[in-house]
Amino acid sequence: RVRRAAYFPMDRVTRIWLIRHGEPVAEARGRCYGSMDFGLSDEGRAQAARAAEFLRGEEIAAVYASPLCRALDTARVLCELPVRVDSRLSELRFGDLEGLGYGEIAERYPEIYKAWMESPTTVQFPNGESFAEMRVRVLAAFDEICRANVGSSIAIVSHSGVNRILLAWALQMPDAALFRIAQKHAAINLIAIADGFPSVELLNA
Repeated sequence: RVRRAAYFPMDRVTRIWLIRHGEPVAEARGRCYGSMDFGLSDEGRAQAARAAEFLRGEEIAAVYASPLCRALDTARVLCELPVRVDSRLSELRFGDLEGLGYGEIAERYPEIYKAWMESPTTVQFPNGESFAEMRVRVLAAFDEICRANVGSSIAIVSHSGVNRILLAWALQMPDAALFRIAQKHAAINLIAIADGFPSVELLNA
């Protein structure tokens, strides 16, 4: 159950814009690249510019981002505010699977690949992390960011996994349903916290 957070005043609304990074460069496509540091493609930069245009009328008080280039470069396009980097907003760390194509993963790690395809939030990636470990760090960062920006409108630019965790938290969704939340490149989402309770006002725009 999502309980009311005592540090949110009853008469102030906190607006958290969750933005996924734009499309990465071609080298990333078809690969598992959670913690690999790929930059944006030309289309990715255009997507970031469109996201910036979408948010033009919003008075953003602070911008937070994952340290990975694809997120950081997207954040820098959004507005002229300095970007506050938080490593806890990084994508899932896939460990030994990083950089491999999905066919390679199925061949080298058949049991892990099968479990990943059937129940992705239960897998512990070799020399990487599990979804549960990722969720702990992401929610800890989110809590701190919200506490520091009560009553403001802020942007968090990160990854599909991070966005899904935060949206699922707001919607009280079970882990098994997490991947029913679509997150396209440069997707824009909005969580509003009023009276201490979250509501999702925009999804995958």
